[in-house]
Order: sequence, then C-alpha cells, then structure tokens
Amino acid sequence: MENRCKFWLPRKNRHCANTPLNESLFCGNHTPRSDNQWIPCPIDPSHSVLKENLEGHVKKCPLLKQVQSLTLQPFYQKGINAGKEGDEEQLNTVPSALVEDIFTAEMKRNAVYSMNVTEFCDLIKKIETIHGLICDDIRDSFKIPEACSVWINREVDRKLPFQEKHVTQQASILGNLEEFGVLKNSVGTDQDDDDIPAVIEFGAGRGYLTQMLADCYGTKRVFLIERKSYKLKADRSLRQKESLTIERLRIDIEDLNLNAVESLRGVPYLAIGKHLCGPATDLTLRCCLTNQCGQNKLEESSGNHFLMGLSVAPCCHHLCQWKHYTNKKYFLNLGITKEEFHAITWFTSWAVDADHSSDCYDFTGSKFHLESIGKEERGGLAGGVEDIIRNIKAVERAVLGFMCKQIIDMGRSMWIKECGFEAEFVKYVPPSISPENHLLIAKRRSQIK
Repeated sequence: MENRCKFWLPRKNRHCANTPLNESLFCGNHTPRSDNQWIPCPIDPSHSVLKENLEGHVKKCPLLKQVQSLTLQPFYQKGINAGKEGDEEQLNTVPSALVEDIFTAEMKRNAVYSMNVTEFCDLIKKIETIHGLICDDIRDSFKIPEACSVWINREVDRKLPFQEKHVTQQASILGNLEEFGVLKNSVGTDQDDDDIPAVIEFGAGRGYLTQMLADCYGTKRVFLIERKSYKLKADRSLRQKESLTIERLRIDIEDLNLNAVESLRGVPYLAIGKHLCGPATDLTLRCCLTNQCGQNKLEESSGNHFLMGLSVAPCCHHLCQWKHYTNKKYFLNLGITKEEFHAITWFTSWAVDADHSSDCYDFTGSKFHLESIGKEERGGLAGGVEDIIRNIKAVERAVLGFMCKQIIDMGRSMWIKECGFEAEFVKYVPPSISPENHLLIAKRRSQIK
C-alpha cells in the first residue's frame, strides 16, 4: 500500500495501483496539474504532456510509429472528408475561418443558456415547424431476412459473442439493404465473384456486422475501416473463410481517400455502418459520395470505384459539428444558423438520456408542448433559459431530442439524393431494442427497375 498512488478510486473502492512519481504521493496520471503547464500531445491529443517536456515527448510518443506509418500510406490524405471551406464560400454566409471551429458539449450548452427566453422559444417553434414539414413520413422498416436465420438461431461460431439486441439490429440493417434491392444472397450460388460487390464497413469496431454479412450473404471481399485498436475476434473468424478477402485499414474516416485504395480500384461496393457516432456519419457520406455529388450521370463518375448502395445507422447526434455536416445549405435555407445548429445537436442528447431498459421507450405519440414554456416566460424566472429547461418534463425533452435527431438525418438523406442516389430514412428496429433506431439507406438510381 505504501508503494501505491494515493488517489482514491470510488468506483473500485480502493487506491490507484500505479507507482507514485518520485517525491510525490500520486502517479503520473493523478498528479495534480496546473492548466497552464499541460498541453495536448500534438501526435495523440487523447493525452497531455508538460509543456517543458513536449520536445522530448514527441520523439517517443507511443503513437508516433503508427502515425508515421499511416501518413506514408497512399490512401491517407489529412482531412479529405472533413468538410471544405468551399462549402461556406458558395453560400456567402459564414466566414470560412469559422469552419474549423469544433464546439464541445459545454460550449453548446453555454450557447443555449446565453439565449434570452424569446430567442429560445423562437428556436423551439422553428424546430417544430421544420419537423412537421419534412419528418412526417418516416416509416417503420423492421426487417429480419431469411438469410440471417443462421445468426438468429445461434447457429454460428460459439467463440463469437452473441447479444440478441445487436444481432437483431445487424440483421435489420442487412434486411433493409436486401429489400431495397441492393444486397443479394450469393451463398450456395454459382454467381461469379466479380459480380458480387465488395463491402466496406465504416466504424467497423470488432467487425461483427461484416461477420454476419459474410456468413449469411456470401460476401467475397470486405474492407473494415476503424481508427481504434480492438480485439479482432471477428477478423480471426473471417480470415478462416478461404473464399473471403479481408483488409482492415486503421485510419480515421476523415483522412481516408478511397480512390487511393489500390485493391478497391474499379470495384463496385456497398457501404455499411452500425451506430456511426456524430460526425462519423457525415465523414462516411463524404468519403463515399464526394466524387459523384453534383454529377448529372453517375456512369460518368471519374472515381476509381463506385458505390452501389449504402446502409448507415447514425447515432450520438450531440457530437455533430457544423464543420463536418454534409448539408449546411439545407439548414441555412431553413433559416437555421450555425449557432442554432449546435443548439439543435445539444438538444438531441435529451432523446436518449432516459432509461433505455424500459419496454415503453417510445415517444411516437407524444408531443412537445410549447405552451408550458410560455407560462415559464410569463413567470419571469430569474434563471432564464436554464430554469426553463430544468422545468421541462423528461418526456417532452425526449420528444424534442428525437425531433432534432430526425431533422439532422433528413438533411443527410436529402444530400444523398442530391448526389444522384435514391435514398430513404427509416426506423429499422423498435425503440425497445435501441433508441438509436434510424437508418439511412441508398442505392444508385441506375439500379432502379
């Protein structure tokens, strides 16, 4: 105990087990810090370093070799999918210097609290009006295809983890692609391998969505895109399939140039993703569609590959950023400013902050009552907007949160259509399975019969 750090960990009910620094009671992780002494590591901002030690640290940062190796890859292009200043210049609205701003949750909250009551009420009215105009036909599309029965019935590799709610979500994502006419089951057929599209899973994590796709639909070539390091259990299982070619690219979607992936040249592919957090959905859409957006004929695309279909389940909208959002023009034309966009993204966190275990986690028939805000306004609350928010009922907060999430995703769906694709935005599982239950699906218009 004497050789342990003295920092108390309440969740573990013990002291930190690390060795303290010389002449200190605490380890390096828990030594009290002065804000002006510590700065984010320029190589890996997830950790900080003393300013006077920065020069030495960047030469031996644990992530240094990985970053150096990645930057040498031909498909690495820093910020290629991040959102360009040209997006703003075409609109002649927001100065391009502001495009680089990243708003934290605290900054978004403070911006909302700094509104006066009239501004807050006007924003709520605007959200309700927009939602009523563009989000009134989001259909339920819960699909469990026959092809996925091997997983649904647990007739799979017993070494792979099985969680029913995740398997159900994965099956419905694939089922919607199949119903949309993009995905076909090639298991047990004599279909030529060249006629089977490759699959790129964005934000692949451990790769279980791809695992189901390979097991149930006979996919022959897959690419797994993920910036983090995981225990690759699904990869090991996938590599045992002799007929399957698998590549895992450890890279941020923001920096991925698909045109430079040599093994993808000239190959048709499907893009899939389950729970792509916040801006990762926008980065994925740009990564796949930028070459084709704005062209009149997809067949004339200058890209080295071409997207046949897409199925992406977005989540964590509170992390979205104006810089990354694909359809800024859509929001600006609706009268939503950059600041209001960030307020809307902050409201989205209210949608999923309730008890997810409840079977009744469904607010489809609920309403957000603006009248209650009007009463608070007339009451002259000293705390202004902060007091108003504190007094909004939890169910009404959730309703507003879901409205904001749907508005953001409908903008993405419209952008996909502008890129020459047929697109739909659906609810792919019941809210009792996951409150993050919306899906963007798309296919090339040339496929429509």
